[in-house]
Amino acid sequence: MRTLARWELAGVDGAVVVVDVIRAFTTAAYAFGAGAEAIYLVDSVADALAFKAAHPGTLAMGEDHGRRPDGFDFPNSPAMVGRADLQGRTLVQRTSAGTRGVVAAQDANGLWAASLAVASATAAAVRNAELGAPTYVITGLMDHRPERGAADDVLTAEVIEARRVGDPVDTAAVAAALLATDEATLTLALGPEHCDPDDIELASRVDEFDFAMEVERTVDGLRLVRIDP
Repeated sequence: MRTLARWELAGVDGAVVVVDVIRAFTTAAYAFGAGAEAIYLVDSVADALAFKAAHPGTLAMGEDHGRRPDGFDFPNSPAMVGRADLQGRTLVQRTSAGTRGVVAAQDANGLWAASLAVASATAAAVRNAELGAPTYVITGLMDHRPERGAADDVLTAEVIEARRVGDPVDTAAVAAALLATDEATLTLALGPEHCDPDDIELASRVDEFDFAMEVERTVDGLRLVRIDP
């Protein structure tokens, strides 16, 4: 299984799966589950606010250093977006890791955003694309915090790859391992304004949804869409 950090993606083509389980692409999955039509992924807080201003009716969600920026409608919280009525809505998402990983994967021929919530559907989408074995982007790897090894994202990539090649997955053990990661503990410590107490438990649910999330390149930017089986 090939894994890279987001700053290693220049020239990487083929199938690319960008992983962020705590919490960007768990949040995106729950937004689609709540009815969202599309989610545009951007690199910076300024980009998200500019997109929102240029596209009236768009909702902004995400974080900067784990916390909801001013002007954002939602933090990076699957629980909070999952409780919202997002039917038919367009959102723009910016996070410190996940969305920036997607932006960095500019040479990919097929590009997916992934978390445990959409693991099997992502594996099926990658397999069906017939682009070969994917590169997994471990977005939790940060050059300024090398001591945090992104065990949560590595675990998620391993689950997706196991599903892709037909190996068994012990979903209860996966959930327990995710809940025990340092990232889970540190994220919960942000407090309820920025991390709902249910966020990490939701992130630990394998195959909560049966859709994949594929990135399309459009004139308006990188558009994440729900791909149903």
